[in-house]
Amino acid sequence: MGAAPSTPRGDAEPKQKAEYLLGTFVGQKPQDLRSQFWQKLLALPLDFYWPESTVKDACQSLAQNNCHTRHLAKLLIHLIWSLQEAAAAAPGAWAVYSRAINAARFSSVFLKYLIENSKGDNFEEPLFLNLTDNDVKGDGFPQVDRIKEFVIQGLLGFIGTSDVTPSTYLLHLEVVNLLLVAMSTQLHSGPSPGPKDVHPFIDAAMVQESALVGPFVRRLLISFITRVPAPLSAAYHLSISKVSQPGVLRKVGSAAATVVLLPYYTYNYLLSSSGEISKRPLADNSVLLLLVLVHYRKGLLVEEATEDKLDANGGDTATFGESSCFHHNPYARALESARDIEFDRVDVEGNAHGGPIVRLPFASLFDTLGACLTDETSILLLYSLVHGNSDFLEYVLVRTDLDTLLIPILEMLYDAPRRSSNQIYMLLIILLILSQDSSFNASIHKLILPNVSWYQERLLHQTSLGSLMIVILIRTVQYNLLKLRDVYLHTNCLATLANMAPHVHRLSAYASQRLVSLFDMLSRKYIKLAEVNSTKITALKHNPSEGKDLAEDMPTELHIYTDFLRIVLEMINAILTYALPRNPEVVYAILHRQELFRPFKDHPRFYELVENIYTVLDFFNSRIDAQHTDGEWSVEKVLQVIVANSWSWRGEGMKMFTQLKFTYEQELHPEEFFIPYVWKLVVSQSGVDFNLDTIHLFEARSPAEDASQEKIFDAPISPFIDV
Repeated sequence: MGAAPSTPRGDAEPKQKAEYLLGTFVGQKPQDLRSQFWQKLLALPLDFYWPESTVKDACQSLAQNNCHTRHLAKLLIHLIWSLQEAAAAAPGAWAVYSRAINAARFSSVFLKYLIENSKGDNFEEPLFLNLTDNDVKGDGFPQVDRIKEFVIQGLLGFIGTSDVTPSTYLLHLEVVNLLLVAMSTQLHSGPSPGPKDVHPFIDAAMVQESALVGPFVRRLLISFITRVPAPLSAAYHLSISKVSQPGVLRKVGSAAATVVLLPYYTYNYLLSSSGEISKRPLADNSVLLLLVLVHYRKGLLVEEATEDKLDANGGDTATFGESSCFHHNPYARALESARDIEFDRVDVEGNAHGGPIVRLPFASLFDTLGACLTDETSILLLYSLVHGNSDFLEYVLVRTDLDTLLIPILEMLYDAPRRSSNQIYMLLIILLILSQDSSFNASIHKLILPNVSWYQERLLHQTSLGSLMIVILIRTVQYNLLKLRDVYLHTNCLATLANMAPHVHRLSAYASQRLVSLFDMLSRKYIKLAEVNSTKITALKHNPSEGKDLAEDMPTELHIYTDFLRIVLEMINAILTYALPRNPEVVYAILHRQELFRPFKDHPRFYELVENIYTVLDFFNSRIDAQHTDGEWSVEKVLQVIVANSWSWRGEGMKMFTQLKFTYEQELHPEEFFIPYVWKLVVSQSGVDFNLDTIHLFEARSPAEDASQEKIFDAPISPFIDV
């Protein structure tokens, strides 16, 4: 393949012509940027078999010769020209679309190979994206040292300005996938890009102006919202099995056009890691691309973050942290600035937002997220929106149908053993963010669910959404305590429950029982730890040299469970202090198991909280004792006494405590979690056939190996939670 190909005769077969053009592209002789060769290459009707060995040899030859031919850079330039032509073409210009699809597919295949086979962390060198002055003379040619910027601007501009139609669907999909390939240099470096790390295409994307970034981000989100399925003709040829056509993707086109495609083994566009065929690959991969860009953060050296680091709009490009600073991310900023197309605060307040505003139909976005939350990318998108975009968070909080989002979230938490660790963390943090709003905590108790079919332990009829949420969060804590023992998961769950406590309204009997059972479980764990710690302290006194190491680890865990137990006691106190008349079932549950609180009456960390609980217990015990009844007390009779006396309860003798208020904040370096997480999703879901053996960003496992690790919480987010 590396040798000079022989020129085919005029009557040569199409396969011979195709092999000649491919051989010329990867060969040793440079082709001028203006040569007709490029038009012939992109016009190839690749409707014949391309063996895997042929493509592999071609990639190896280009890797050897690209340093002096610069054919990859020239191909990328022709790709942008083809996209510009496609954007300006009349609807149904099949030949124009075919050339652009070919250019994108060729670029993806060879660019992916060069990235995956690069040596070291500098990806500029093996790609050779610079041209000579002679190559780019004339109007319309990019500057010799700005090829990657020219390419990124062209790709973003095409997506941001071109509508998706049945005719252009495949072209949009190819461009989105090419951008994923171009950004995949991150797979071969660490999770926290530093000042000296070079990622040519994503670095070029990060310096684009908001006027280009805004429409691009909007189009990606619109693709997610509309979730247009692949046209039938595209779905047919893209889902051809490897088994039936080994090493090949053979195009079966419509009567109107033939779209050329490279071998199937290079791109499994519609096949997920589970082997299932995606019916909406453009929507799915658009979200993945957006998440890659939104969660990218590159550090700057502190001494480099000076006043001359200004973007085109005059804003600082660096954010100062405790010991480092970071480039601003225009894609994160665009997502944060998105406003509802139906209503914008600027229309009322007259305060213009900096830069162009991304306007979206929040109602459609909300509904689509609710329908797609079983997918991890949708969960991460929802997190990105409620954490970063205050307008969307406010929109979610005022919706009256919160069950659209909450029911899928709670069902996934119920099924936690089958979910990935990252998925569980994202779901819990979303709930924590929502629970920071008091109106949310109040409204979820007003929404009554007729039944909860997926909850198996017990029939739940006519239960409030708030009661269900408390049941699921407590269940998650109990599962974690028994199986996983993850401190951060405990923290997130208990923080959300504490935020909800003062606003509890008519908590169901089952939820009330589970709340007391949570105290029981944590108290038994605490008592056990305290006893072990006491034993170790005694051992330390008798044998200091032997007991020293034993005593060092236990206090940390003991202190953690002391804090957890106090949070639960404060939750119970908040309900009894602020909402007792509205929660007779909580009072009954505490009365029923009042012996659980006795061991903590004299505890220095708990006694004040327990005193309040005993104030309530004494009040209602005396009222029950004062009743003269024939026969045994039934649940109904006790509840009648509680309800009858709740309204005469004045809280006399109760000590008032400051309400707990937990808020979520990202850590100083969130990219250390989010960059690997997002790329795991890209590798497993995009359909791009990345070489797992070359990935350094995370431990790449096969789907079967991943399935065996599902129950292990191996990537804690370690959120910062303010009280």
